[in-house]
Amino acid sequence: MLRELYVIFVSFLRTLGALQLFFLRVLQNSPGVFVKRFGLVAHQVHNAGALSLVIIMVCGLFVGGVLGLQGYSNLARFNAEDSVGTFAAFSLLKELGPVITALLFAGRAGTALSSEIGLMKATDQLAAMEMMAISPMRRVIVPRFLGGVISMPMLTAVFNVVGLFGAHVVAVNLMGVDAGAFWQQVHSGLDMSDVYEGIIKSVVFGVIASLLAVWEGYNSIPTAEGVGRASTRTVVETAIAVLIFDFMITAVVI
Repeated sequence: MLRELYVIFVSFLRTLGALQLFFLRVLQNSPGVFVKRFGLVAHQVHNAGALSLVIIMVCGLFVGGVLGLQGYSNLARFNAEDSVGTFAAFSLLKELGPVITALLFAGRAGTALSSEIGLMKATDQLAAMEMMAISPMRRVIVPRFLGGVISMPMLTAVFNVVGLFGAHVVAVNLMGVDAGAFWQQVHSGLDMSDVYEGIIKSVVFGVIASLLAVWEGYNSIPTAEGVGRASTRTVVETAIAVLIFDFMITAVVI
């Protein structure tokens, strides 16, 4: 058992080191790709961001509605129903918005990225690019990585806005909270530091989700089963990494 644990630990360290080297290669090529091949990056922003808007907005609306219901029912015990706006805004901007958006992004866009790159590897498209002196890193990997990183903060902002609208609809129209008091509490209770924390988390989660998606696709086994496993690992690893980094960022900010 000790030998197996040792082998697993060494394999984990090797994979982590390879991932870090891969990340450095991506960062090294990112400025040139962003400037010279901006069209590719914009196309990937559309694929990763615009095509994810429907699921982001639907989930944001109902998450905000749940926050409105839970906030009203719990704050009513202390005669603080007007603070439901602050409760919803804090929950969305600092925690639920970035985290749920990252998980939805991994489930929708992350799996698509890893499957697409894995299929290109399985059909020898990446090898063909190398034979034609075209860098797969610059042509395939980096544009998809940058597209995910750029899309995540914008998707998080959409999720937060729609979530606040859902909380407003439930709290004001269903529960009878005064609309002026709802938004006045949101305005007075939030600081820019709370907004900055959400922005930082969304950027970090975008880097994590995009990096793991392109990494798993690029290193997948070139078979149908290998591509499927890469997509599954993308979602699992992204969920774990997002929750770990969420705790770390929160601990540092607080």
